[in-house]
Amino acid sequence: MTEAATEFSRLVPLMRLGSEPFFQHIAANEAERSALARRFDLVSLDRLEADIEIKPEAASTFLLTAQFAADFAQECIVTLDSVPGSIGECFALRYGRPEAEDDAPSGDEDPAFQPLEGETIDIGEAVAQEFSLALPSFPRAPDAMVETSEDESPDDGPFAVLKRFRADESQ
Repeated sequence: MTEAATEFSRLVPLMRLGSEPFFQHIAANEAERSALARRFDLVSLDRLEADIEIKPEAASTFLLTAQFAADFAQECIVTLDSVPGSIGECFALRYGRPEAEDDAPSGDEDPAFQPLEGETIDIGEAVAQEFSLALPSFPRAPDAMVETSEDESPDDGPFAVLKRFRADESQ
Protein backbone atom coordinates (compact mmCIF):
# COMPACT_ATOMS: atom_id res chain seq x y z
CA MET A 1 0.00 0.00 0.00
CA THR A 2 1.39 3.44 -0.89
CA GLU A 3 0.94 6.30 1.50
CA ALA A 4 -0.79 9.41 0.19
CA ALA A 5 1.33 12.55 0.10
CA THR A 6 0.12 15.41 2.24
CA GLU A 7 0.89 19.13 2.22
CA PHE A 8 3.48 18.79 5.01
CA SER A 9 4.76 15.24 4.68
CA ARG A 10 7.87 14.28 6.66
CA LEU A 11 8.23 10.51 6.53
CA VAL A 12 10.38 8.73 9.11
CA PRO A 13 11.16 5.14 8.03
CA LEU A 14 10.60 2.61 10.82
CA MET A 15 14.01 1.09 9.92
CA ARG A 16 15.57 4.37 11.07
CA LEU A 17 14.11 3.97 14.56
CA GLY A 18 16.40 2.00 16.81
CA SER A 19 16.48 1.43 20.54
CA GLU A 20 17.40 5.08 21.23
CA PRO A 21 14.98 8.03 20.94
CA PHE A 22 14.84 9.73 17.53
CA PHE A 23 14.78 13.55 17.42
CA GLN A 24 13.96 15.86 14.54
CA HIS A 25 13.07 19.54 14.06
CA ILE A 26 10.72 20.21 11.14
CA ALA A 27 9.42 23.45 9.62
CA ALA A 28 6.94 23.99 6.81
CA ASN A 29 8.28 25.87 3.81
CA GLU A 30 6.34 28.60 2.00
CA ALA A 31 4.60 26.24 -0.44
CA GLU A 32 3.62 23.84 2.37
CA ARG A 33 2.30 26.69 4.52
CA SER A 34 0.23 27.99 1.60
CA ALA A 35 -1.24 24.52 0.96
CA LEU A 36 -1.99 24.03 4.68
CA ALA A 37 -3.65 27.47 4.83
CA ARG A 38 -5.99 26.36 2.02
CA ARG A 39 -6.64 23.01 3.71
CA PHE A 40 -7.55 24.59 7.05
CA ASP A 41 -9.32 27.63 5.55
CA LEU A 42 -6.83 30.16 6.95
CA VAL A 43 -6.11 33.63 5.62
CA SER A 44 -2.40 32.82 6.02
CA LEU A 45 0.02 30.50 7.77
CA ASP A 46 3.27 32.35 8.42
CA ARG A 47 5.04 29.71 10.53
CA LEU A 48 4.58 26.07 11.48
CA GLU A 49 7.47 24.24 13.09
CA ALA A 50 7.87 21.41 15.55
CA ASP A 51 10.36 19.45 17.60
CA ILE A 52 9.64 15.73 17.45
CA GLU A 53 10.80 12.81 19.57
CA ILE A 54 9.97 9.18 18.81
CA LYS A 55 10.76 6.54 21.45
CA PRO A 56 10.47 2.82 20.82
CA GLU A 57 8.20 0.95 23.22
CA ALA A 58 7.39 -2.69 23.84
CA ALA A 59 5.36 -4.73 21.37
CA SER A 60 6.60 -2.85 18.30
CA THR A 61 4.96 0.42 19.26
CA PHE A 62 6.44 3.90 19.18
CA LEU A 63 5.60 6.96 21.27
CA LEU A 64 5.74 10.23 19.36
CA THR A 65 5.87 13.39 21.46
CA ALA A 66 6.00 16.80 19.85
CA GLN A 67 5.92 20.47 20.58
CA PHE A 68 4.82 22.79 17.78
CA ALA A 69 4.43 26.52 17.25
CA ALA A 70 2.50 28.38 14.57
CA ASP A 71 1.68 31.94 13.50
CA PHE A 72 -1.42 32.30 11.34
CA ALA A 73 -4.41 34.47 10.46
CA GLN A 74 -8.06 33.43 10.30
CA GLU A 75 -11.23 35.19 9.16
CA CYS A 76 -13.32 36.79 11.93
CA ILE A 77 -16.70 35.04 12.12
CA VAL A 78 -18.46 38.41 12.52
CA THR A 79 -16.60 40.94 10.35
CA LEU A 80 -14.63 38.61 8.03
CA ASP A 81 -11.54 40.69 8.86
CA SER A 82 -8.19 38.95 9.26
CA VAL A 83 -7.53 37.90 12.86
CA PRO A 84 -3.87 37.09 13.66
CA GLY A 85 -3.08 34.23 16.01
CA SER A 86 -0.20 32.28 17.50
CA ILE A 87 -0.31 28.93 19.20
CA GLY A 88 2.16 26.58 20.79
CA GLU A 89 1.05 23.11 21.83
CA CYS A 90 2.43 19.76 22.92
CA PHE A 91 0.94 16.41 21.99
CA ALA A 92 1.67 12.70 22.07
CA LEU A 93 0.59 9.83 19.80
CA ARG A 94 1.27 6.11 20.04
CA TYR A 95 1.99 4.30 16.75
CA GLY A 96 1.90 0.56 16.22
CA ARG A 97 0.61 -2.26 14.05
CA PRO A 98 -3.22 -2.52 14.16
CA GLU A 99 -3.01 -5.76 16.18
CA ALA A 100 -0.99 -3.92 18.88
CA GLU A 101 -3.90 -1.56 19.60
CA ASP A 102 -5.46 -4.07 22.02
CA ASP A 103 -2.27 -4.06 24.12
CA ALA A 104 -1.88 -0.25 24.13
CA PRO A 105 -2.89 1.68 27.27
CA SER A 106 -6.28 3.31 26.78
CA GLY A 107 -6.89 5.62 29.74
CA ASP A 108 -7.97 9.25 29.44
CA GLU A 109 -4.39 10.45 29.90
CA ASP A 110 -2.84 7.98 27.43
CA PRO A 111 -1.94 9.14 23.90
CA ALA A 112 -4.25 8.21 21.05
CA PHE A 113 -3.26 5.07 19.16
CA GLN A 114 -2.43 5.50 15.46
CA PRO A 115 -2.25 2.25 13.46
CA LEU A 116 0.81 1.83 11.25
CA GLU A 117 -0.20 0.72 7.77
CA GLY A 118 3.14 1.15 6.02
CA GLU A 119 6.79 1.28 6.96
CA THR A 120 6.89 4.98 7.91
CA ILE A 121 5.50 7.49 10.38
CA ASP A 122 4.49 10.82 8.80
CA ILE A 123 5.51 13.26 11.53
CA GLY A 124 4.61 16.26 9.36
CA GLU A 125 1.04 15.08 8.92
CA ALA A 126 0.81 14.38 12.67
CA VAL A 127 1.83 17.99 13.38
CA ALA A 128 -0.58 19.33 10.73
CA GLN A 129 -3.52 17.41 12.21
CA GLU A 130 -2.74 18.48 15.78
CA PHE A 131 -2.32 22.09 14.60
CA SER A 132 -5.78 21.96 12.99
CA LEU A 133 -7.28 20.71 16.26
CA ALA A 134 -5.65 23.56 18.20
CA LEU A 135 -6.98 26.33 15.93
CA PRO A 136 -9.66 28.60 17.42
CA SER A 137 -13.06 27.33 16.25
CA PHE A 138 -14.70 30.75 16.15
CA PRO A 139 -12.03 33.41 15.57
CA ARG A 140 -13.25 36.86 16.44
CA ALA A 141 -11.64 40.28 16.03
CA PRO A 142 -11.31 42.07 19.40
CA ASP A 143 -13.70 44.86 18.34
CA ALA A 144 -16.24 42.64 16.52
CA MET A 145 -19.76 43.27 17.74
CA VAL A 146 -22.95 41.47 16.82
CA GLU A 147 -25.63 44.08 16.29
CA THR A 148 -29.06 43.45 17.72
CA SER A 149 -32.31 45.23 17.14
CA GLU A 150 -33.34 47.78 19.75
CA ASP A 151 -36.83 46.27 19.67
CA GLU A 152 -35.45 42.89 20.73
CA SER A 153 -35.79 41.99 24.40
CA PRO A 154 -34.37 38.98 26.24
CA ASP A 155 -37.89 37.54 26.31
CA ASP A 156 -38.06 37.41 22.49
CA GLY A 157 -35.02 35.20 21.79
CA PRO A 158 -34.96 31.55 20.81
CA PHE A 159 -34.64 30.44 24.43
CA ALA A 160 -37.52 32.56 25.73
CA VAL A 161 -39.88 29.56 25.81
CA LEU A 162 -37.37 27.57 27.88
CA LYS A 163 -36.90 30.48 30.25
CA ARG A 164 -40.68 30.76 30.77
CA PHE A 165 -40.92 26.96 31.20
CA ARG A 166 -38.22 26.98 33.94
CA ALA A 167 -39.94 29.90 35.65
CA ASP A 168 -43.28 28.00 35.62
CA GLU A 169 -41.59 24.84 37.02
CA SER A 170 -40.00 26.66 39.95
CA GLN A 171 -43.33 28.03 41.16
